[in-house]
Amino acid sequence: MNMTEGSTIEFKRIYVNDIAKTAVAFANTKGGRIYIGIEDDGTVAGIDDADDVMLKCTNNLRDSIKPDITLFSECRMENIEGKDVIVLEIQKGTASPYYIASKGIRPEGVFVRQGSSNVPATETAILKMIKETDGDEYEDVRSLDQNLTFLEAVKVFDNENIPFGLTQQKTLGIINTDGVYSNLGLLISDQCVHTIKVAVFEGTEKLVFKDRTEFTGSLLKQLSDVFEMLGRYNRTHSEFGGLYRVDTRDYPIEAIREVLLNALVHRDYSFSGSILISIFDDRIEVVSLGGLVKGITYDDIMLGASIPRNKKLANLFYRLKLIEAYGTGMPKIISCYKECYTKPMMEVSDNAFKITLPNMNLAGKEIMTGSLTVKEKACYELFKGERELTRKQVESSLTVSQPFAVKILNGLVDKNLIDRVGKGKNTRYELK
Repeated sequence: MNMTEGSTIEFKRIYVNDIAKTAVAFANTKGGRIYIGIEDDGTVAGIDDADDVMLKCTNNLRDSIKPDITLFSECRMENIEGKDVIVLEIQKGTASPYYIASKGIRPEGVFVRQGSSNVPATETAILKMIKETDGDEYEDVRSLDQNLTFLEAVKVFDNENIPFGLTQQKTLGIINTDGVYSNLGLLISDQCVHTIKVAVFEGTEKLVFKDRTEFTGSLLKQLSDVFEMLGRYNRTHSEFGGLYRVDTRDYPIEAIREVLLNALVHRDYSFSGSILISIFDDRIEVVSLGGLVKGITYDDIMLGASIPRNKKLANLFYRLKLIEAYGTGMPKIISCYKECYTKPMMEVSDNAFKITLPNMNLAGKEIMTGSLTVKEKACYELFKGERELTRKQVESSLTVSQPFAVKILNGLVDKNLIDRVGKGKNTRYELK
């Protein structure tokens, strides 16, 4: 026999279970043939029970290798030098990396052919194969971890009376067409590797920590847990408007909710860093990795245009009624602050996205130390005690002339701090 072992040929004296390792290596590289019944030196020994060996080969390939390799394999018997030999021919597959099912998509389970040897693929090589096969969309790519559980996801879907069976997982994209978990599955699984870090600071600078927590597990659990923590730091301030008490939270609950959903749906999960949330006395900052999605601008987002970076994750949130409609997040956040002097701020870099929510109960205090003149500040303080004043009262209290009193009051009206009510002699001014 003229053949020798090499990059596309392997000899086996008898059938052994580890032919699956060689089949994986051939399918991941450039294909090859396994001859069962031939010694390592090329001597033809033959086999006794060809039918039994062929059955073992086909069963082994079907049960031991993922994705399904049977379409790229052929098992047949050949007569070489008058003896029966089994030839298992493997083509290069179109869904690499192929791997030993019991080992998973990691170097212990993924093999490539180098010369006449089967060697574990490096993690870099595995990621390259995945990208070449699955494309660049992170959530569509096969998860490196296939031992996933969905305890939290099942609980959330059950609460919404939405089925979470195999059919639904395939429809949502949690399981791909090859029957393996995608990165979308990883994101909502209990084994999700991406986290959210929340830090609470004393004052308005990142100098003194009051609290810090890292949230792990399914994104669905992280969303719920982080929302609960932010709720604990979202204090309620009470004031009396006449006979009735008016309660105001530091931050609109709807704005917090939309900011969290925005950070999760638009985050670039190909980066390993965490979403960072910083809570200060005067603001909350949320930073997520990933700049603007290609084809959309800052102005587009402010107008309500939306191209979610992770479309299937956004669709999953939509199914769970966490997202009402695409593109409504930023308009909702801005609307929550329509009566507030200080507005939310959005900043974008090439690889990061930051949203700052101002503390609504400190907005007035910030104005007092900022854009008002000395007399305007003094006048504004008068309203805190009276709620309603006339021009004559301002003249008397501040000891200023009539024209100057009008100028001061007009300045506060222009800065949206007080309202002018009535006309002529009945004109009065009220604190907003």
